[in-house]
Amino acid sequence: MNILLLGSGGREHAFAWKIVNSPNCKQLFVAPGNAGTASIAQNIAISPTDFNALADFSIENHIDMIMVGPEEPLVKGITDFFDNHPTLHHLPVIGPSQAGAQLEGSKDFSKQFMQKYSVPTAAYETFTKETFEEGLAFIRKQSLPIVLKADGLAAGKGVLICQSHDEAEDSLKEMLLDSKFGKASDKVVIEQFLKGIELSVFVATDGSHYKILPEAKDYKRIGEGDTGLNTGGMGAVSPVPFADEEFIKKVEERVVIPTIQGLKKENIPYVGFLFIGLMNDAGNPYVIEYNVRMGDPETEAVLPRIKSDFVDLLYAMGTGKLDSYLLETASNTCTTVVLVAGGYPGDYEKGKKIIGLDPHESSSKSIVFHAGTKISDSGEILTNGGRVLAITGMGEDIASALENAYTKAAEVCWDGVYYRKDIGQDILNLIK
Repeated sequence: MNILLLGSGGREHAFAWKIVNSPNCKQLFVAPGNAGTASIAQNIAISPTDFNALADFSIENHIDMIMVGPEEPLVKGITDFFDNHPTLHHLPVIGPSQAGAQLEGSKDFSKQFMQKYSVPTAAYETFTKETFEEGLAFIRKQSLPIVLKADGLAAGKGVLICQSHDEAEDSLKEMLLDSKFGKASDKVVIEQFLKGIELSVFVATDGSHYKILPEAKDYKRIGEGDTGLNTGGMGAVSPVPFADEEFIKKVEERVVIPTIQGLKKENIPYVGFLFIGLMNDAGNPYVIEYNVRMGDPETEAVLPRIKSDFVDLLYAMGTGKLDSYLLETASNTCTTVVLVAGGYPGDYEKGKKIIGLDPHESSSKSIVFHAGTKISDSGEILTNGGRVLAITGMGEDIASALENAYTKAAEVCWDGVYYRKDIGQDILNLIK
C-alpha cells in the first residue's frame, strides 16, 4: 500500500518507523515530517490542515490509506473532507469524524458526553466570559486544589492545577477575560481534583469493534519531581505496574465500552485511536480527559511493544474489520525520555546543531525518535521545536529500560539541551 501519514512530531516518527517495517507498506509519505521521518520515508511539504493539497497529492500518488497523527486536522474535519470527496471517499482515513474529534476539541462536550453515558469522571461546571462572576463564586466553594481547563485545543498546556482559591480566581480571569489560551479559553471547565496515580490507556476502534493497546504513564511537568510548568510531555513508561489485569478490566467495562456505545448512539462516526487519560484512585478508574489520537510521547513507548503488523491494524480499523485482527503485545518494558530545547515550554531558540545522532543506527536497546528536528541545506540535523527528540529504551524491566534510554540520551547533545533525570523513578519506588 501507498500510505500518507500526517504530522511532524515524535509520535509521527514512531508511526513511520512502525509502518515502514510492515511488508504491507509499499511507500510511505509523511506530511510534513521531520529529519527522522526523512531517513525512512519521503517527506512532503504540505500542512496537515491543507486538505485540498493533501487530496491532490493522494490522487497523483495513488494513496491507499491516510493515517492522521495530530489532533488539529481531526478537529478541523479532515475525515469528513475525504469522506465527502468526489473521488477519494473510498479512501480509509484513520482518524475520527469532526463530531468525534469534539471529545478532544471541547472539554465541555467531552464532560457532557461522559456524564450522559455514566463514564466515571470528576464533577465539574463550565463558565464563559458572560458567567465569569458565577465562576468566581463556584471557585470559592471548592476544596483545594482546583483544576481549570481551557475548553479548546491548547497544545497540551491548557490545564492548570491551582493550589489556592486566589490562584484559581486569577487564572480564571487570565483565561476568560485576558484570553490566555486564545479562543481555546473562551470557555473554561472548572472541575474537582482527582487523587491517585495517572496513566493513559489507548484504544484502537473501527467504530464498532475495539482493541485495547498497551497502557502508559507519561510525565507532563518540565521539572524533576513533577514540578514547574506543564509541557507536551517529558517522558513515558509502558507497561504500568499498577494497571493490572483487574484494573484494565474495570477500564474496559466502565469507560471503553460505554464510550464506544455512546458514540454509536449519538451517530458519531469514530474510526481511529482513542486516548483515555485516567486516574487510578484506589483501584478505580476515573477519566481525566479524552484525546482523539495517540499520545506523545506515550506512542514512542507503546508502539515498540506491539508485535503484530501495524499496517494490518490500521487497515482493519479503516475497513471495519478490527474484530478479525489479532493484537500481539510484547512483555518487555519501554521507557521514553524527551530531550527539549533550553527554555521550553517558554521561549526557546531553534536551529541548534544536534551532535551524536546516527540516522542509520539500529539497536535492540534504544530507539531515537525525532520530534522537533529539520535537515539544513548542508545536511546537518538541527533543532526545530521545543521537544526535539524522544529516546526510547527497551529492557526486561523498568530499571534496565531506563538505563538504556538514559545511556543513549547522554550521547546526544546541542546547545541548551535539557531532559528530566527522574522519569520512571516514582514507579520504581512504588514497586520496591
